[in-house]
Amino acid sequence: MTTALLKTLGILTKPVREAHSSDGQNTQTTLLSALQRNLSELHEHLLAGGELEEARQLLEEVRREITWVCSDSVDLTWIFVQECLLLLLSLARHLTHLLEVFHQNPVVPTPGTPEAAPPLSPDVLSVVQQKILATVLQFVVTLGLCPYLAPGVGVALGLRSTFGAEVEAAVRRDVAPAVERRLLITTNVLLEVSKLSSLATPIFTRHLGDIMAALCQLAYRPHRPDGDGTKNHKGLTVDERKSCKEALHNLLGKVYQPIVIKELLVLQGGPKQASSVSKGVCAGGKALTQAPPWLRRLCGQLLSERLMQPHGVQAVVRGILESTGADGDSDWRKCDAVAKILAACPQQSLSAESYYSQVCPQVLELLHFKDKLTAQQFQRVATRAALTMVQDRPEFAHRFLLGPLFSPLHRCTEETGNDPSQDAVEEWELTRCIEDIYKICVVGNSPSKVLMKALQDVSPTLFSLFCFTKHNVSHLRTPCHEILIWCLSHSERSEALSLLKRLCGLMGEVGGVKHGFHFSPGSDGGAKLSVEEQVSDEDDALYEKVSGEQWKVQCLVELLGEMKDNDLPGEFFLLLLENLTAMAGEKEKEQEVDTSSMTLLELEHHLLERASGHGQTLALLQTLAIVCEGLPHTLLLRKPTQVVGFVVSMLQRACVGLECGADSPVESQTLSMGIGLVATLLSGAAELSPDDYLSMAELLPPLDQISQQHPEPVIQELASDLRATIATHGAYRPNTIPTAARQHRPAQTASRNPNTHPTKPLSSIPHTISHKTLAGQQTSTHSLSSENRPSPLVPTSPTSHPKHATETAPRVSTHSAEPKPGHAGGSVLPSQAFSECLLEAYNPDVPTRAVALRSLTRFCRDGDKAALQNKDKLLTIFLENLEHEESFVYLSAIQGLAVLAEFYPEQILQRLLAEYHTGPREGSPKRQCSLETRLKVGEVLMRASRAMGDLAPHYGRQLVGVFLNGTRDEDSSVRASSLSNLGELCQLLNFSLGPLAQELSICLTALIKTDREAEVRRAAVHVIALVLKGLSDKTTQVLGDVLLELYRALKWVVRSDPDDVAVLHAQLALEELDDVMKRFIFPQQKLEKKIVVLP
Repeated sequence: MTTALLKTLGILTKPVREAHSSDGQNTQTTLLSALQRNLSELHEHLLAGGELEEARQLLEEVRREITWVCSDSVDLTWIFVQECLLLLLSLARHLTHLLEVFHQNPVVPTPGTPEAAPPLSPDVLSVVQQKILATVLQFVVTLGLCPYLAPGVGVALGLRSTFGAEVEAAVRRDVAPAVERRLLITTNVLLEVSKLSSLATPIFTRHLGDIMAALCQLAYRPHRPDGDGTKNHKGLTVDERKSCKEALHNLLGKVYQPIVIKELLVLQGGPKQASSVSKGVCAGGKALTQAPPWLRRLCGQLLSERLMQPHGVQAVVRGILESTGADGDSDWRKCDAVAKILAACPQQSLSAESYYSQVCPQVLELLHFKDKLTAQQFQRVATRAALTMVQDRPEFAHRFLLGPLFSPLHRCTEETGNDPSQDAVEEWELTRCIEDIYKICVVGNSPSKVLMKALQDVSPTLFSLFCFTKHNVSHLRTPCHEILIWCLSHSERSEALSLLKRLCGLMGEVGGVKHGFHFSPGSDGGAKLSVEEQVSDEDDALYEKVSGEQWKVQCLVELLGEMKDNDLPGEFFLLLLENLTAMAGEKEKEQEVDTSSMTLLELEHHLLERASGHGQTLALLQTLAIVCEGLPHTLLLRKPTQVVGFVVSMLQRACVGLECGADSPVESQTLSMGIGLVATLLSGAAELSPDDYLSMAELLPPLDQISQQHPEPVIQELASDLRATIATHGAYRPNTIPTAARQHRPAQTASRNPNTHPTKPLSSIPHTISHKTLAGQQTSTHSLSSENRPSPLVPTSPTSHPKHATETAPRVSTHSAEPKPGHAGGSVLPSQAFSECLLEAYNPDVPTRAVALRSLTRFCRDGDKAALQNKDKLLTIFLENLEHEESFVYLSAIQGLAVLAEFYPEQILQRLLAEYHTGPREGSPKRQCSLETRLKVGEVLMRASRAMGDLAPHYGRQLVGVFLNGTRDEDSSVRASSLSNLGELCQLLNFSLGPLAQELSICLTALIKTDREAEVRRAAVHVIALVLKGLSDKTTQVLGDVLLELYRALKWVVRSDPDDVAVLHAQLALEELDDVMKRFIFPQQKLEKKIVVLP
């Protein structure tokens, strides 16, 4: 009988074969006539009997049992809907009866092979039958449910299609039964039919939103006035509205929650202030309507209930983000919007505390998904939500979010019981904790006071774990390193310095791990906290303690060495010098303490404090020694204020010695160095600005003290003169200062007259201080290194137009003469040929200038001594000639810069990268020229990359970073140049390209799909081809995680890109990838015999 019932449904929904008219009235007439004809044909088939006799009897039985059939209705559409509903109820009742019989009398399968299929359930429908059922459901919803929804409730038929508006016009709402009654009947029948699983699937997969809209209107729509009092306008009873509420909540509870969330968001409608212009016009010609206030409030309440349920956060996130697509590109705006929703406590919540106590643990769970696409989106949402909570609700975030987040690290320092096994922390806990902290702090990169305080509390434990990973191969090393760097970089300066002192043991024990425990290797490459085996020998225990403290200081210095663009290493170094000066004063005071009048208890306390002080002094000296040995002077003293601070520390140290009456070689050398540096700064070796003089005001008090307390009159007079020069900002400069400066300068600079040579800015002074000078606070041998001080043998190249080169030529030739006779030190001056080339490099004659540049390039390639000493000046000359309009000149300059970068990559590459990174400034009169210069610098970088060879992986990361940044330039030529350089460089990186693969893939994919310029898209595709060609058989190992994205990008270009050249590049890249994969899947067979020697 199932076939007969579905046949009757097919007769009822048989399509009309005639062509429809374009006139709206004719379309409605055609629709109504088709419905009338199908109804008549159905009645004829039922009265004819035959195979439909059983179906007719069941239909009549169902008709007699129900009470909502309106036999006197004149609305043809409702009559048609009634027949469809009756047939659906008949089908559901028949299938239910068949299932009951099937379960009561299970069919024994026929003995056969083990692969025999089990008996098929009787409620399973064929594909044709499912299609008929879907058509009937569409008629029921279109004619019996959607037309009766209030304006703004759900999506109107007129907004779904043009024909939907005609259907709405065909429905008569002014006749019996009432509109609300029709909606209630249709909804109840659909819910009753959906109790059968085979019928519920097509109902809820296609019409869930319409059913939810109908239930919301029936249960929660406010009562309307009685109207004209007729029967047609009579509303629902209280019991009916209550049953609709229960049906709605039951439906929301059993359907997949992300789908429920999505449908509730659709019902909630768009923003309140959206106009029809901003929303657009639908296919039916009507603007999108706004949801009524009661429905918006209801949907908000239901969404809040879904959110606060177990796994509600995941359901909300999935419901909103599942529609973003599966192409790997996340909708970041949508992720941020979801994060803001999660971070805000809804009004329907009982209390903010209960809300955050339920939501925060679920937010942390979003960080632990393994699926690539899901993890990328969920982590973005979780990170932004966590940071927003910390920013807006710090009290709740600290309790319910940061507490569980940092809990494993806190457990490493806190003892929870007498059983040591309970205090241990498993490997998976530490791994998850570190990964979560990395995602929220480093990836989120939104520091706040609460977050920084919580992170600083666990920094000792995190640092101890980092020191442990430095001893082993662990995947936790990199995230721990990045977290610590981020913490130090974003903390307040005073807090960062205090944390550094704590980590290096200057404020007592470093801590980090509770007593009797230590970190040990885990089975999965991580670390775990376990019980430490006690060392019986005291000497071994002391050795392990001392070596462990030294290792921690070395690890800390390594962290500071990574902060190349931060002033924290220099300030920490100056803080250590200040502490050393303070400890020197305390040491002198300790000698004056009288212990004869102390009691035994006081004496014991005094001795313990003295021993503790000695330990702090040793820790300070050890830290200072490792800092001076492990960090370059260019990092420790990178700012003029830090140079001044360094000199202040030396003078204060000398003042402490004067106060205590100490006269040791160390103190004398310290004072000599300090006064010599001040005299060098003030004698004209540095070009001092008013701000520099203001920073040097800190030197006035120690200089005043030296001028009054030093026993030697010469030192007193010199200190007084230096103090007067600083106070008058250089207006008063006695002759004693240049004399003292010459005595403390290296031999190379002493022979030059500072009054006739250009001066250096004060920012260059840090580069003149060597490691011996930095270590001079602890050793007795202090001197300024002549090797690290730049010695410009010719004046700085003129920055004006080259036509003024003839004016500067006499000055250059004068100062490039032979050294004065009798000079003891004497520096190696440039050869005559080199000096002539320097002069001719500014010759206005183009051939002469080009030949000079070629000659200078040859001097660099041959390792000429004069060229080595003047590489900074050569760099300036080549960079200035890049802007020349003649190709012969600027190509020679490009060749010279490439040679310089090949021989001195450490110094030259940094300058070239800075020139390439700096774009043309707005309002500059040479905007086009600056753009051309950047392109020429890009050519230099490309040639330098080719010449690096095996050194390419060492400098590749900073090069790749600058080139990737160049792909975001507003000018298409710079973007194409950056991509070209990127392709040349990536061919040489080999396995070093692995950590950069994700960034490279995202950049190239985005440019291929979004850039409007064809040359940029060609360059991006060409980069992929060059990378595949350079990696060859290593492609699957290096690009394994992004190979699929790159393949899809290439296929997209072949299918969709309008540029033929880009398509050709993509085809070549696909051929290269095809060869790589063939060699990977079908490796070359080698006839080898493996010989194994048995034990």
